Formats: sequence, C-alpha cells, structure tokens
Amino acid sequence: MAATSTIGNWAFKAFTAGLGVATIYLTATFSVNVYRGIAWHSAQSTSRSPCDATSTTGDVERMCL
Repeated sequence: MAATSTIGNWAFKAFTAGLGVATIYLTATFSVNVYRGIAWHSAQSTSRSPCDATSTTGDVERMCL
C-alpha cells in the first residue's frame, strides 16, 4: 500500500510540474505575441497624408492646395 501511495505522489508531482511548465511557456509566448501584435499594429497605423501620394491626374494635387 505504501508503494502505491508513493507512486501516486510522484505521479501527482510530475503532473503538477508539467502544468507549471506549460503555464510558464504559455505566459511567455502570449506576452511575445502581444508585443508582436502591438508592434505590427503600430507599423500599420502610420498616418499618411493624401498629399504624399503621387497622382498622374492631378486630383491629389488639387486636394492638397
């Protein structure tokens, strides 16, 4: 009976340690993904004026006067 209890204790400790490692891994990867998402969003939201574009018809130039 003592061997079963010892095996059960070790199994529970291994399972709990696995959950701890998985939690740390998921927290780290989530943080990295949030950082990358914010960086991507910041790169996408650079404001551009229509005056920065070149137009062959002159419509943009008239709007910028």
